[in-house]
Amino acid sequence: MDEKLEKLWKIVKDSRNIVFFGGAGVSTESGIPDFRSVDGLYNQQWKYPPETILSHTFFMKKPEEFYRFYRAKMICTDAEPNAAHIKLAELEEEGKLTAIVTQNIDGLHQAAGSRRVYELHGSTLRNYCMKCHKFFGIEAVINSEGVPHCSCGGIIKPDVVLYEEGLDDSVVSGAIRSISSADTLIIGGTSLNVYPAAGLIRYFRGTNLVIINMSPTQMDSNADLLICDRIGKVFSSI
Repeated sequence: MDEKLEKLWKIVKDSRNIVFFGGAGVSTESGIPDFRSVDGLYNQQWKYPPETILSHTFFMKKPEEFYRFYRAKMICTDAEPNAAHIKLAELEEEGKLTAIVTQNIDGLHQAAGSRRVYELHGSTLRNYCMKCHKFFGIEAVINSEGVPHCSCGGIIKPDVVLYEEGLDDSVVSGAIRSISSADTLIIGGTSLNVYPAAGLIRYFRGTNLVIINMSPTQMDSNADLLICDRIGKVFSSI
């Protein structure tokens, strides 16, 4: 592992345009559960499967049941940035890292100080009225009961991408531009099984592909450096 950490340090030192592509494993060390691990949301018992609850159809048909699950499992206001979030913010401050492309919706990268963050799946910190399009903070959901409503009578919806919904075009375009211009792409804390998000890494044409993940990914054979460990532990060691 020491040899791999030394190689990672050298790659970071020699790179001028690093982009980080991250998933749930970046936030699990902050106490936020992922979806597919043994203790993840997909393996917990609910009246409906989580992937059904977190769909556009379910939100429209059963908003009260959606919000019961959403408040219990998707909002983590007590979570704090971990070593991975902090190191990435430091690399941006140093001019090494130019962008973060994340599948997470917790806002922890921004909380750590990162500025250019492409949130592919939106954020729990933002919410909007489906009728008048007024935006609300997370408090509008936390401090309400049942289905939160705007003063105009419209339902307030989290600004997150539910199943059956498409990704935001401007976010995707920004992510593609960043990835395609990077000399180093670090992929961390993601199984690369969630599409279309995972498909964005095909735009990388740079020199160094680094993968840091606890379990194997479909891109492992393409990596110039592969580290099977927790992303926070690795980043705190360089």
